[in-house]
Amino acid sequence: MLAPQTQLRHKRLLSIAFPLIVANITTPLLGLVDTAILGRMGGLHYLAGAAVGSLIITQLYWVCGFLKMSITGLSAQADPTRAQSKVNVVVQGVLASILLAIVILLLNPLILKAGLWFVGEQGLTNQSTVDYFETRIWGAPAALTNLVLIGWLVGQQLTRSVLIIQVFTNIINIIASLVFVYFFDWGVTGVAAGTLVAEYASVVMCFSLVVKALSGQAYDLNLPNLASLLRLASLNANIFIRNLALQFTLAFVTLIGVGYGTEAAAMNAILMQFFSLIALGLDGIANAVESLVGRAKGQKDFVSLKKEVNTGLIWSSIIALLYTTVFYVFGDEILRLLSNNEDLFILFEDYHVLVLLLPLVSHWCFLFDGVYVGLTAGKTMRNTMLISTLCVFLPTYYLNNSSGNMALWLALLAFLASRGVLLWGDYYLNTRRYPHTRLFGQP
Repeated sequence: MLAPQTQLRHKRLLSIAFPLIVANITTPLLGLVDTAILGRMGGLHYLAGAAVGSLIITQLYWVCGFLKMSITGLSAQADPTRAQSKVNVVVQGVLASILLAIVILLLNPLILKAGLWFVGEQGLTNQSTVDYFETRIWGAPAALTNLVLIGWLVGQQLTRSVLIIQVFTNIINIIASLVFVYFFDWGVTGVAAGTLVAEYASVVMCFSLVVKALSGQAYDLNLPNLASLLRLASLNANIFIRNLALQFTLAFVTLIGVGYGTEAAAMNAILMQFFSLIALGLDGIANAVESLVGRAKGQKDFVSLKKEVNTGLIWSSIIALLYTTVFYVFGDEILRLLSNNEDLFILFEDYHVLVLLLPLVSHWCFLFDGVYVGLTAGKTMRNTMLISTLCVFLPTYYLNNSSGNMALWLALLAFLASRGVLLWGDYYLNTRRYPHTRLFGQP
């Protein structure tokens, strides 16, 4: 029987993680609706063009995810008894998001040109891509501000608010897209405009929930000082480099996989869907750990920090085992939901063991990413990612490239394992050195 305090710790983590897991699950539903709308517009170039435009925007915002990660950690570390410290984090983050959005808007022609260059000349598809991108890009200020505000809410353990925002945004997006496409006949631009409206509606909702969380507390809206801005810039720069390295590895698998033929490219797309399913659960636990570890660091409570990490590791392991069990029992059924191609079913047999290993290997890096986001230890996140990319991922692939497409996935598995081991190793070494640990130091 678990001690009451231990039970409370488990319940607290799950109460934070569960709304985030549900919010993660709702996200793909929006993509399904957009696909259904575009798929009924009478030409495949509409669907293909919007998919490319959306991919460019998504990758851009994903790289900018450092805003959410840094603000989550800083929000969690803010003194819960002082509203001013929490407000300062919001102001810093929003200011950074607006400045970055201005840069993106100024560079948007170059961003679009680069995206189209990767795709190549596709005629009508390219025109649909341009129509989608040139509408959607104006949502950059809202999208980046949303990253900051959602990160702040997660840091404050207000994950039910995040779920409300996600559901609200999806509903607005679906309604607006349907109106713009079928009532105003805007085509691809209408789908992009629907997302644009939803992004700005989400900002309003996010701000209202942040204000509600701070209601009844005294604070001033002051511009951040230079020291705090430099700290945020340093943290964001490190996580930005970390995100670029991660994005490089995923893009490497996709692009190099295309060179192995259509069948390999299709199998890689399927395997990435399995990886996305894994992320739905493991990200929720990692995000919960971010807020709990950040709170422990803010209070300089080293004992609680270790207990929160151990609790997170238990649940991360449980979810990983559940994923592996489900993939073992229902792997073929999941594959049939994703494809009806018999050749892929045969090819999948070669990758089945790899799919079973993915959750067991990757949950370590998901969990400890959450730990280090909560600690705002950007340098460690950057260094371990670069080492895993340059010294593990690439060498593993090139040493095994005679195995063809399988070499890519062996490299990715080694990359995920390396990240987990390096982050855990850094955590272990530093917790052994308490009270001289770097875990409570600057980013």
